[in-house]
Amino acid sequence: MTAEAQALLRRYDALAEEKKQAIRNRPDRVRIAGNTYYVASSGDDANDGRTPEKAWRTLEKVSSAPLCPGDGVLFCRGDVFRGSVTAKPGVTYAAYGTVEKPRFYGWCENLADSALWECTDPACGIWRYVRPILDVGVLVFDEGEKHTRKLIPSYIGGRFVCREDESIPFDMAQQMTQELDLYWEFGGSYTTVPTRGQDFPIPDVFGAYGRLYLRCTAGNPGAVFGSIEAAPRACMFAVGSSENVHIDNLCIKYVGIHAVSAGGECVRGLRVTGCEIGWIGGSIQHFYGTDPNYPQGGRGTVTRFGNGVEIYGGCRDYTVAECYIYQAYDAGITHQFSTRGTPCRMENVCYRDNLVEDCVYSIEYFLEIADGGTQHGMDGIEMTGNFLRRSGYGWGQQRHNKDTPAHIKGWSYANPAANYRICGNIFDRAAYRMLHLVCKKPESLPQLQGNTYIQYAGGLLGQYGANETAEPPVLPFDEAAAQRIAQAFGDADAQVHRL
Repeated sequence: MTAEAQALLRRYDALAEEKKQAIRNRPDRVRIAGNTYYVASSGDDANDGRTPEKAWRTLEKVSSAPLCPGDGVLFCRGDVFRGSVTAKPGVTYAAYGTVEKPRFYGWCENLADSALWECTDPACGIWRYVRPILDVGVLVFDEGEKHTRKLIPSYIGGRFVCREDESIPFDMAQQMTQELDLYWEFGGSYTTVPTRGQDFPIPDVFGAYGRLYLRCTAGNPGAVFGSIEAAPRACMFAVGSSENVHIDNLCIKYVGIHAVSAGGECVRGLRVTGCEIGWIGGSIQHFYGTDPNYPQGGRGTVTRFGNGVEIYGGCRDYTVAECYIYQAYDAGITHQFSTRGTPCRMENVCYRDNLVEDCVYSIEYFLEIADGGTQHGMDGIEMTGNFLRRSGYGWGQQRHNKDTPAHIKGWSYANPAANYRICGNIFDRAAYRMLHLVCKKPESLPQLQGNTYIQYAGGLLGQYGANETAEPPVLPFDEAAAQRIAQAFGDADAQVHRL
């Protein structure tokens, strides 16, 4: 890389660090119209929660409390809360205090305790966590210094087999060949009827507990590392179809599905602002069907998933702004739906001023119309001022489909849209496409204006166009990249940097 390119990256590294620190140190701005409740690790669920001195203690109390629209729940800065929250309509979840954001972690304990591990195979250095646990998407060591590689067998013909060769039964010790390899051994029940064309019962992973194994030849993992956080198969804030939920200024990490999960016929008024969200996803979604992680060979019967902030279904007035999101197995931010008879409208969606790093998809959206209906569509989609970095370079690239990453990933569905703008963003390097903006009709394409593109020479720019008659080409990021961006993407005033 030239000295000029290195200087350019240092400049954007500094800009990203400045943005990260601004988000991490963002002041509290929420106003609570109704009752305010406080939660602190030093609190007591027997309290009324109405003052910091009478704070609640657990997320279970927050989920079960009879909160009303307009109420607010404030969590003590500097504290750690473990578990998950079932969000209530019209409620704001935010922070109080003066130090770092309150932290929300998915599993009930830090696994960095030698009493929590037992050696099951001294020859191979394989250790087992002593408690049953939900499927774990990833283990993160020492605040992100290291992480696991997850091994998942396929389940075909009533038995677990190697994904690379379905004729070989899966053997944990033989497959755990790398240091910090992870394997979650399914311990739940099986479906009672065949599912999606299978002619045998399959593992039902929803709510299932199993045993967790880790290869650590350096010794007992609880003694080797200062912290070990598990990302269990759960969501942190389960919004569902609750209206007007606001999540502000929280730090949400180590969750195996989604940090914020919403969905339904129409989720109205969801706002996620000023949050730090990291190390999300990687849990097993299901064991049936053809695995999209194997598009080249169609092999496997297991799918992993996990996004930072997701709405699956219709939505209106949905905002994700001023958030720092990183290391998501799939997308940092997304709105998506595959219609099968249910009308779907996605309206007034705004992704603004976020910093997203090392996710497979920085932003993902799609509206797949599988029923041929005409009542579906997106209107008023705005992605502005976001700094999107290194898509496809994070831990999510353990996946087998290495050719899907993009900063904005629309796939190649119908994606009917109006008033769709992508303006003033920075797209900073992608392992594959920078942008994947495809739809059925040309009038559904987004307007691009004033974006910055930074990509390695020999990398890809991506796709932009309608696919009603043919899929648009994948354009290279070559000497003509600036011209391609202006002519093919319509971003005439873009800044273009080829490394």
